[in-house]
Amino acid sequence: MSVTTPTILFVHGFAESREVWTEFTRPFPAGYRLLMPNLLGHGTNRAAAPDFSMEAQARFVVSYLDQKGCAGPVLVVGHSMGGYVALALAERYPDRVAGLVLLNSTAYPDTDEKRQNREKNISFVERHGLEKFMGSFVRPLFAPANRDRLPEALALLEDIGRATPEATIAGALRAMAARPDRTTVLRAAPFPVLLVAGKHDVAVPLADSVAQAALPPLGAALFLEGSGHQAYLEQPEPTRRAVLALASAVFGG
Repeated sequence: MSVTTPTILFVHGFAESREVWTEFTRPFPAGYRLLMPNLLGHGTNRAAAPDFSMEAQARFVVSYLDQKGCAGPVLVVGHSMGGYVALALAERYPDRVAGLVLLNSTAYPDTDEKRQNREKNISFVERHGLEKFMGSFVRPLFAPANRDRLPEALALLEDIGRATPEATIAGALRAMAARPDRTTVLRAAPFPVLLVAGKHDVAVPLADSVAQAALPPLGAALFLEGSGHQAYLEQPEPTRRAVLALASAVFGG
């Protein structure tokens, strides 16, 4: 495929893998090249990764793009931790970014309470294992009305999470806790930014998303009444429409 083909890069979140994008991207037009890497330590990407920082993940993503022969700017769609990676990528390699979608993600750093909760999660996994952790971790990420409505989506995330190495879980949690404030990336973005937020997102407060939506010079926002932290699974159609609208604007489709 030509390197000039409009390319959309999908970056998954914590304890996820490229598989989470399968159904969401199935209806995308054939004119786009869709790239979905497994982040360091996730999915089949099990090479030793002593550094799980957002910066290290961003460097990996750029090397992945290079391996795919994709030298030009791409539309980056980052979900949750994938959004943190996307922001780190945009900060260090702005010429590789044609547009940015923060999907249930934030440019704010962790609060002290959030950092403490990440350490508690690490301790829980060490004591009780991933089976029990994923059984309690995934369900609250969905809006209350979607928890029984979308059993296959919940099972998908739980299964992927259980298959993720414990070292990756701990490393990624600590890396997210250590990430810096990247609101300056949004304020100075030379590319359009789309922020997608769920009203019932327990991981990214809606008020934070509303505040950040106004930061980019070229910004748009989609606030979803019927979604929690997993908009691409809970409300795939409006989320897909918004991403494709940005892709059309970015690539002139």
